[in-house]
Amino acid sequence: MSTPKFEHIRYETEKGRARITLNRPEKRNALSIDLVEELRDALWEADDDKSVHCVILKGEGSSFCAGYDLTAKRQRTDDGIERRDGRGIDNDAWSIERFQRSLRTLTEMHKPSIAQIHGNCLAGGTDLALFCDILICSDNANIGYSALRNMGAAPNQMWLYNCGPQWTKRLLLTGDTLSGKDAAHIGLVLKSVPEEYLENEVEGLADRLSWIDPEMLSANKRIINIGMELMGAQVLQRLAAENDARAHTTKAARGVFKQIATEGLKAALQTRDAPFGDSRARVLGPELRDEQGRLIELA
Repeated sequence: MSTPKFEHIRYETEKGRARITLNRPEKRNALSIDLVEELRDALWEADDDKSVHCVILKGEGSSFCAGYDLTAKRQRTDDGIERRDGRGIDNDAWSIERFQRSLRTLTEMHKPSIAQIHGNCLAGGTDLALFCDILICSDNANIGYSALRNMGAAPNQMWLYNCGPQWTKRLLLTGDTLSGKDAAHIGLVLKSVPEEYLENEVEGLADRLSWIDPEMLSANKRIINIGMELMGAQVLQRLAAENDARAHTTKAARGVFKQIATEGLKAALQTRDAPFGDSRARVLGPELRDEQGRLIELA
């Protein structure tokens, strides 16, 4: 069987699994529309391949995925068609839904997926990871959505189904992040392990899935996902996209995108995050901080 050719991801199959690697390390695997549409196509390819029992999704380089690529512009040919320009709530929601449809392939495909998370998993990276069936991360991973401080609302609300309403509010209202170990404590991910054991942990689970009939895996995955749909999961994702478009009209969002245009992304992020210190929340024990706003390690 020929291997599909992709520009922004790597795709390989071996021993009953497909490995899909986000391959933009120079951008910390930030999500462009071209990347997520390649990912969508690779996922359906894996779902159609009878030798594949599960999919492993991971990132090349220092991060799993640092978020959405705010600088990417899609290459278009001059076909004479007037395209949406992103202006106005409807056009904005349409663009957000376009991204979301590709990412939701992870829930809609029949075969289970495992997110192998290391380094930063931020903003759009969490949107991607939380559509996976099982999330395993390194203890020192950095997981959160700091962009919600002033850029918009989360277009993926699978947080609620993983860690419940209180921790979802604690993290999304502040944009604070968690270590991989703390993310496992609250159920945002299945578990965390020391970084040197991460690949072995994921591959070991893929081994176990490879011993199960893929049609049996499908039956058991899909009934759980249907249960989540009955709890409103799919409808909530659609509403989340429109809610994000609404949030883009706020004074804070308009201001930060203007600042990005005039001063650059780095300066805008530094201004946003400066009051938050290390931007880290703590799950167990008090959040004592030093003068720079960094968490103080407790004895």
